[in-house]
Amino acid sequence: MSGSALSSSGQFFKMNLTSKYFTAITQAQSKRFAQAENLYREWNSMINVISRKDIDQFASHHLLHSLAIAKVISFKPGTAVMDAGTGGGFPGIPLAIMFPDTHFTLVDSIGKKIKVVDAIATEMKLTNVTTLNARFETVKGAFDFVTGRAVSNLPLFFSMVKNSVKTTGFNDIPNGILYLSGGDVEQDIASISTKLTVWRLSTFFAEDYFITKKLVHLHNFL
Repeated sequence: MSGSALSSSGQFFKMNLTSKYFTAITQAQSKRFAQAENLYREWNSMINVISRKDIDQFASHHLLHSLAIAKVISFKPGTAVMDAGTGGGFPGIPLAIMFPDTHFTLVDSIGKKIKVVDAIATEMKLTNVTTLNARFETVKGAFDFVTGRAVSNLPLFFSMVKNSVKTTGFNDIPNGILYLSGGDVEQDIASISTKLTVWRLSTFFAEDYFITKKLVHLHNFL
């Protein structure tokens, strides 16, 4: 099989894996998800923002993991989201593809990571993405939701971003923090005095990678 045929087959698999769990996505979105992997592979060869082991599992470890948030909320148009400590752009970039009428501010203090995120967002023409090279706790303004993916321990993350969340919202779940975590979060959430909901990602996705993964929604803390 030729290299181009392999690439085409790979793109079909990535689109198929995403559409397996999100049947309402458009063909244009599917193509953008496939484009995202190509761009991340290209940039990762120059600036390492994803481990070599994970880049080969991009669809499950990064796309689907990020899109777990879309299993619990469909952001309404005009929603403002800060992806705090976005790293290589997760969950912000996949969510921006999924919700083109929601604005995402992707923030990270490491300049080389934001350089990659900004280049990928520009190449994909994601006009609903703003990137900031800054410490997320210093960002001015307020957002409907703050997202994070294994940025730090959850109590610390909560303390750093809780004041960035608007007090009132218009989505189907309360404004708050949506945090993707791995492993045991029970001890972490026990130390946080606020309302919360925890979802096991294995209820959304069948891949073994998600057995220990969770999504935590912290809300009504203001």
